Amino acid sequence: MGFTEAYYEFFIELALNNQKTWFDVNRARYEADVKKPFLAFVTQLLEKVAAVDSRFSGLDAKSCIFRINKDIRFSKDKTPYKLHCSAAIQLGGRKEMSAGGMYLEFGPEHCGIYSGIYMPERDGLQEIRERIAGNLKGFSEVIAGADFVRYFGEVRGEKNKRLPAELVAAAVQQPLIYNKQFYVFHALDAEDTLAADFDDYVLKVWQAAYDYNRFLAGEY
Repeated sequence: MGFTEAYYEFFIELALNNQKTWFDVNRARYEADVKKPFLAFVTQLLEKVAAVDSRFSGLDAKSCIFRINKDIRFSKDKTPYKLHCSAAIQLGGRKEMSAGGMYLEFGPEHCGIYSGIYMPERDGLQEIRERIAGNLKGFSEVIAGADFVRYFGEVRGEKNKRLPAELVAAAVQQPLIYNKQFYVFHALDAEDTLAADFDDYVLKVWQAAYDYNRFLAGEY
C-alpha cells in the first residue's frame, strides 16, 4: 500500500509520452501502479486523520482525489495528463479549500504537503486578518510552535501593499496581516514517500498545522 518505484516510473515515462494514445496502451499499468495505490494511501490516511478529528469520519477518498486529466482549455500547454497524483484532505473533499486540511501532490519532480488557506475569498481574508489582529500573542505562539517551524518554517503567500486603516497598527507588530494568502508548505523527496510508514509521517505534518488551521478558521 502506498508509493513504489513503479508509481514514479510511470510518471517519468508519461512525461516523455504525454498523449492519449500512449496512455490508453498503458492504462492497465496506470490503474495497477498509480491509481489504486494512491487511492489506498489516501483511504488509510483519512482513517488516521479521522481518529484525531472525528469531523473527517466518513469522508470518501474518491471525493478528495483530483483527476489525472488536466484542464487545458485556457493553457498553452496542451499535454492532456498531469505528472503527479494529488488530493485535498478537506472536510468537503477536493471542492472545498478552506482551512483545516491539507493538499498532497506527489510526482517525480515535485512532492509536497500544503496546508492553511491558499486563496481566501475577500470576506474570509478580512476575517483572518481581524483574528490575527485581535489575538497577536496567540497567533505568534501558534506559528512559533516547534513542530510548525520544524515542518513548515514559515507562513507563505503574496501580500497586499495596503490594508484597511483599522489593521495598520496591528500589522506593525505582525506583518503577516498584509498577506492575502496564508498557506504553509512541506517539501519532500520522492524517496521519502517510499517508506512503509509514510502515512504516519504525513499525519504528523498535518498535526503540525492543526492549531494554525484552527486559528485561521476561528476555532482556536
